[in-house]
Amino acid sequence: MKKFLVLLLLLLCFSLQGFSQIIEPKNPTVKVAGDLLLFTLPATAFATTMVLKDRKGAWQFTKSFFFNEAVTFGLKVALNKPRPFNNGDNAFPSGHTSTTFQSASFIHQRYGFKYSIPAYALAGFTAFSRINAQKHDGYDILAGAVVGIGSTLLFTTPYQEEHMQLTFSSTNDEYLIGFKYSF
Repeated sequence: MKKFLVLLLLLLCFSLQGFSQIIEPKNPTVKVAGDLLLFTLPATAFATTMVLKDRKGAWQFTKSFFFNEAVTFGLKVALNKPRPFNNGDNAFPSGHTSTTFQSASFIHQRYGFKYSIPAYALAGFTAFSRINAQKHDGYDILAGAVVGIGSTLLFTTPYQEEHMQLTFSSTNDEYLIGFKYSF
């Protein structure tokens, strides 16, 4: 499954480079949508942990998120790669892409692939929006996705609800052991 995901990312990043020019370059609607997803995807992933009362998942998301941001911005400052079309510096890796792929990957690792499909699609759109805005090239996008997914793989474990319960009771020389399993 992970090999498939890596192959999909490679195809996505390099096909986005050419596809981004089909839609008018520097399309402000696409750029704003990508900027909104930068905040929406992490908020949704974290809110999911709150709704499910998954404290362990919330802590894993938090560690993964801050590690991702530290690595992304550390690389941006250390490498100081210029952006395409002289649109500034600190292009590598794409921060928008690393953040959105970290969120999508968290949902995937914690709750399962089928729940992460919409998040991956939105993360891919965010990557597309950065190329369309002429802020990044395919290498910046690919590196952002790798950093985001990698940070999740370091800190996130699959979600497991409590299915088993062991009970013990004693009264007047009587002992009772109980076992309950929920499906």
